[in-house]
Amino acid sequence: MTSEPGGPRCDGGPGDAAADLAPAERDPLRRFAGIWCRAVHPLAATTMTPDEFEGYLLPLARRLSAALRTSPFDTEAAYEVGAALVDAQCTEPDALPAILGVIDAHLVACSPAPGRPFPDRADEPFPDRADEPSPGPADEPPADSPGGPSADSPGGPTSEPFDETGHGPSHEPLTDEEARARCVRLQHALAAGFVRELRKRERDEQEAIARAALAARTEAEKALHASEAKFQAVFEGAVIGVGIAGLDGEVLVVNHAMARMFGGMDFFRPGRNVTEFVHPDDVPGVHELYRELVSGERDHFRIEKPHYRDDGSVLWTNLTVILLRDSSGAPQYQLALAEDITEHRLLRERLRYEATHDELTGLPNRTLFLERLDQVLAADVDAGRFGVCYLDLDGFKAVNDSLGHVVGDRMLKAVAERLQGCVNAPDELIARVGGDEFLALVTGPSAQADGAGLARRMLAALAEPVRVEGRELRVRASIGVVDGRAGEIGRAEVLRSADITMYRAKAAGGNRYELADADSNARVIARHSLTNGLPSALEKGEFFIEYQPLVRLADGTVRGAEALVRWLHPVHGVLGPDQFIPLAEDTGLIVPLGRWVLEQAARQAYEWRGSAQAGGEPLRVNVNLSPCQLGHPTLVSDTVAVLENSGLCPSALCLEVTENDLIGADESALRPLRQLADLGVDIALDDFGTGYSNLSYLRRLPVSTLKLDRSFTRGMQRAPADPVDVKIVEGIVSLAHTLDLAVTVEGVETAVQAEHLRVLGCDTAQGWYYARPGPPERLHTLALADAS
Repeated sequence: MTSEPGGPRCDGGPGDAAADLAPAERDPLRRFAGIWCRAVHPLAATTMTPDEFEGYLLPLARRLSAALRTSPFDTEAAYEVGAALVDAQCTEPDALPAILGVIDAHLVACSPAPGRPFPDRADEPFPDRADEPSPGPADEPPADSPGGPSADSPGGPTSEPFDETGHGPSHEPLTDEEARARCVRLQHALAAGFVRELRKRERDEQEAIARAALAARTEAEKALHASEAKFQAVFEGAVIGVGIAGLDGEVLVVNHAMARMFGGMDFFRPGRNVTEFVHPDDVPGVHELYRELVSGERDHFRIEKPHYRDDGSVLWTNLTVILLRDSSGAPQYQLALAEDITEHRLLRERLRYEATHDELTGLPNRTLFLERLDQVLAADVDAGRFGVCYLDLDGFKAVNDSLGHVVGDRMLKAVAERLQGCVNAPDELIARVGGDEFLALVTGPSAQADGAGLARRMLAALAEPVRVEGRELRVRASIGVVDGRAGEIGRAEVLRSADITMYRAKAAGGNRYELADADSNARVIARHSLTNGLPSALEKGEFFIEYQPLVRLADGTVRGAEALVRWLHPVHGVLGPDQFIPLAEDTGLIVPLGRWVLEQAARQAYEWRGSAQAGGEPLRVNVNLSPCQLGHPTLVSDTVAVLENSGLCPSALCLEVTENDLIGADESALRPLRQLADLGVDIALDDFGTGYSNLSYLRRLPVSTLKLDRSFTRGMQRAPADPVDVKIVEGIVSLAHTLDLAVTVEGVETAVQAEHLRVLGCDTAQGWYYARPGPPERLHTLALADAS
């Protein structure tokens, strides 16, 4: 017999190499299982490896072989083998023909005839199918059918143990034709078992799917019912208004809360459309939001919206509109959720009013004014011009201090009423921004002229006295007017310019207005910058001292020098004392700065004394005292400490005090100067002649020198000299010498002037004619030249 397509035959016929194989390899059923595996495994959906699958097929092959040779013949084993193959996932369409093809081609040849023992036992365990129930009676073939179980073997041919030869208790020799016939019947039974198990599995899966679908449907129906019940409960019991409308805007249903908000269900009469719910205060763009929603472009929007009720009152709602879609996603309904915020809105407006208006006068306050100003400044450049008036009452503090704050408050209320009456256009605003400060805003193409006009109207309105508690109080005000173009200037710059301009009006006498000027603003800003830089300048060592010689007119010798402080500013360069001393006095920095100048000047004077010619008169140094220093309690102690630390003799130091600082000074103010004079320090009265002091007052002052102001000697710079100036200087010199006071003249610029002063009897002089202020070394050079 030739080999079949499924592989080599197992009958040991010609060409069979079984005799040459190892014992384990000579088992024909193992070879059958290997052929079966190679034919079926590529077609099966099993997760087993080929070796595992071959091991799975071997017991099935033994069952089929035993069924083939057992008498009486029974096909039950083939049914079970078919079911076992389904369990092994051999369920692909091409798997069953391959299974049957291998059985047809090789089972008979690989099954030992009676009397030939199996190399291995035939009772190897059958693949576990404990989870599969035995075929029911309906699935079993009839007992008398060729494939049914015999009456004396209900459990099948494998229910009894094999004997020592490896065969069942009853085997009989078969002819080839009988063996082939039985093999065919086994194939039919296997196919039947295979199909029966496959259908059973499909039926179980269908039943499982049906049960799952029924359970899902039941759960869905329950969920739908619960969802509808919940929606109805929420819809009816919600404290916020809920309504549903179609895409055309027709109101379909509303809950009781919504009806209560609008005054009853009558408001939502049949045919009512949401497009009717318009109000003049609707937010811009609300109609575009609604169009986008009903067209499906957006899913929801939320706004604060006012509505008119049937009685004309206004209902404010926090309204959320949501688009409801059908199962395909197409827009179907619109759901509105409304919360009544009318009371909240009124409260918010009240709080807003209180936050943006002055409690005393009722005028807008700084917050509201700045909001309006920011809106104007943020507009486009083409939006037009604006003007700001900054008004401050002159002398209002005196009213509060003398008459009390109650009177002051009533005066402010009267002023506010008059100022409010000056605002006669919708684009004008007047606000109280401080105690006695008011700001006005005008807009429009003629804002500059309108701002000046408003300032004039406000001054005119305040011209009449204000009557408070039977008193007539005169009101004066200073106003700064600033104008500009929208979009070109910032808020801070506007307010700063208005403030600076207002103070210029005060400096000009008050009760007037001034227009903003860029140059004036720049000077004030520079002054402010210098003020801020003063404290750090002293710490950084930016100050230095120059010395201007004091020359004796009688012989032209240098008798000393005046110490003049300078500021080497990192931006503005060298600044003279007139540019920063007033700022230092305003900030109080003049005290530490003056002490530093005194220390440096005393140290320098001591160095001059050490380098003076033997027998020569020692040089002295003059140092200016500011009013703040003069009234400072540590003036005497600081001066004594400086003299002791430097080693300078008190007679080599002269402190200069201006005439204006001593006018009207009482004895307590003069006491520090007397103490210093008693120590031997010279006191000079600077700028003499500029004040209005009584000349007899000089006898009370502890001064030893008069420094004549340059204004009295300016007429002597050219010949002929002004006879009036000559007479005035002659009289002052005579009076000073009578009081035993020396006379020093400032600002000498020509030789003619110096000669006139020498002839008139002046003692010393200083000015550019002799030398400009300079470093201390130059003074020593001048002194040496005089000595030679």
